Amino acid sequence: MGKQMTEMLKGTLEGIVLALLAEQPAYGYEITNRVRDHGFTDIAEGTIYALLVRVEQKKLVDVEKVPSEKGPPRKVYSLNPAGTQELEEFWKTWSFLAQRIDSLRTDDTNSTNSTNSTNTDTDTDTDTNNKEN
Repeated sequence: MGKQMTEMLKGTLEGIVLALLAEQPAYGYEITNRVRDHGFTDIAEGTIYALLVRVEQKKLVDVEKVPSEKGPPRKVYSLNPAGTQELEEFWKTWSFLAQRIDSLRTDDTNSTNSTNSTNTDTDTDTDTNNKEN
């Protein structure tokens, strides 16, 4: 994963995890797998666990310790009302940013096309002037 992708994910990974928890509660390893299943294959498990500590401290999730067949109990995370509100705010912010970024890309594409058509017009004018002379 490139540095730019890593930097962009830092700001969105919490929203991604909250969205996955909105679908269904899960424990850390499950969340990591689900994130990877959605195409974020280079996400380290430790990154998810650190994020889960933060969302728990921010009281965005409820945590239930569930007995495990192997080893200590698992912490199962579920989205609570504060987490649901945070997720709604994330989607609003995401939509706002995505629209603005898309408009920049669209503007860039349009200005490139305008520049190309302007160059074509200029070339045509030059050709016409050459024919007249």
